[in-house]
Amino acid sequence: MLVDITFKGNPISLKGNEIKVGDNAPDFRVLSTDLSEVTLNDYKGKTRLISVVPSIDTGVCAQQTRKFNEEANGIPGVVVMTISVDLPFAQTRWCASNGLENIHTFSDHRDLSFGEAYGVVMEELRLLARSVFVVDGNDKVTYIEYVSEGTNHPNYDKAIQATKEAAGQ
Repeated sequence: MLVDITFKGNPISLKGNEIKVGDNAPDFRVLSTDLSEVTLNDYKGKTRLISVVPSIDTGVCAQQTRKFNEEANGIPGVVVMTISVDLPFAQTRWCASNGLENIHTFSDHRDLSFGEAYGVVMEELRLLARSVFVVDGNDKVTYIEYVSEGTNHPNYDKAIQATKEAAGQ
């Protein structure tokens, strides 16, 4: 993995395949909050903003989840997918306690399928590194941000603009 990131200032090793803009988006298997399996192909034909967070139950992750859902859910043809290794039960509880009903949270806790396919597994912590991927309706990756410090926010404006462009807005 060629991406250098830190978490709370400490260097982190990322496991998996580095994704580049223009790549075909790799498929993956994650769990929905009802424990059903979900893949990238389940949203085929839609633009997908994939918001990756270490744990939805922390301040920056909660803000990231809320911000992308508020700003991108109104873009026609776009699905926002928030992925972490939190258990589906914790994701459900978090969404309910934050009053978010129309949100798609997915858990990669079982086998790190998403994390390894997209190169975001933090080996030392068994968490996913904060990152953002935009995948267009033809399954091409059009935008990537691997956030260099895991406790920092992603560039929301660039990610939303990339999502609009991928959706033809």
